Amino acid sequence: MIDGIDREILRRLQDDGRMTATALAAEVGLTVAPCHRRLKDLEGAGVISGYRAVIDPASVGLGFEALVFVTLAKVDRATMDEFEAAVTANGHITSAQRLFGDPDYILRVMAEDLSAYQRFFDDELTMLPGVQRVSSTLVMKNLKPGAGLPL
Repeated sequence: MIDGIDREILRRLQDDGRMTATALAAEVGLTVAPCHRRLKDLEGAGVISGYRAVIDPASVGLGFEALVFVTLAKVDRATMDEFEAAVTANGHITSAQRLFGDPDYILRVMAEDLSAYQRFFDDELTMLPGVQRVSSTLVMKNLKPGAGLPL
C-alpha cells in the first residue's frame, strides 16, 4: 500500500525527477536511508516506471501538434494488434489511447509544420493497418503539457 509519505515522494518527483535522494528526504521529512528504501520499493513495485527529460517541442523543431481521431474498418483482435504495433513504432505519434465508442483511437502527433503534417497524414496515417477513417484537430495551445497525476 502507498501511504502519505510515498504519495509525497511521488508528488515531489513528478515536479523534479532529478531531485537527489538527500533533497527528497529533506522535503518529505525522512532521513536519506529510509527515503532511498521507499524510492527503491516504489520503483521495484512499478509505481515509478521510469525517468525522462521533458523537452520543449518547438525548441527541437516540432512546433506543430495535432490530435488525430482514428476509426478502424474492423475492430477485431488481429486488426487492433497490427494497428497498435504500427502506432507504437511510429516516432511522430507521441501518445495514443484506445477509446470506447467512436472513434476507436486518439493519437497525438508532432511535426515540424503544417506541410510536414500533411505529408505524414497522407503517407503514414492513412496507411496504418486497418484504418477506415482519420480526422484531425490542430492544437492551438497546449495548456497543461506533461501534467503529473493528482496524488
